[in-house]
Amino acid sequence: MRDFTHFNEQGRAKMVDISEKSITERTAVAKSSVEVNKEIYEKIIGGKIRKGDVLAVAQIAGVMAAKNTSQWIPMCHPLSLTGVDISFEWEETRNHYLLHIEASVKTTGRTGVEMEALTAASATALTVYDMCKAIDKGMVIGPTYLVKKTGGVHGDFERSSSQKS
Repeated sequence: MRDFTHFNEQGRAKMVDISEKSITERTAVAKSSVEVNKEIYEKIIGGKIRKGDVLAVAQIAGVMAAKNTSQWIPMCHPLSLTGVDISFEWEETRNHYLLHIEASVKTTGRTGVEMEALTAASATALTVYDMCKAIDKGMVIGPTYLVKKTGGVHGDFERSSSQKS
C-alpha cells in the first residue's frame, strides 16, 4: 500500500498530510459542456426560462461548488481559493446547440485546485440541466475534463490537442 498516498498502513482511507509541501501559486482549468435543443437554446438566450437566468445561476453554482469541493470529494483538502471564473461559449452542431463551460480556479497554497475546477465545471453543467429539464430531459452533459494545471511538485500539465474533446 506504500504507493497509494490516500491509504494508511491498515489499507484504510486517509487524507494526505500536506503540511511539508511548499506554498506556491496553483491554477487549474477544466471544461464541460451541455448539449441542448434549439428551444432551450433560444429560451436561454432570450431569458425565457421560467426558473430564471440560466447562465447567471449556473455561474454562481460553479463558483459555490469550487469553494465547497472538500465537502463533496472526501479526500480533498479545504482550500482558500483566490479566484474562480466560469465562462460560457455557444456552438451550433447539427440541430443542437452545445454550451461549452470553462472553469478556472486559482489559489496560493500547498495543494492543487484541479478537483475544484472539475467540480465547478460539473456543477455548472448540472445546474444548466436542472434549470432546463422541464423542457427536455434529453440534454447531454460532458465530457468533463482537466485542460491544464500549474504549480506544485508534479509540475504543470496541459492536455495535448490529441487528448482534447
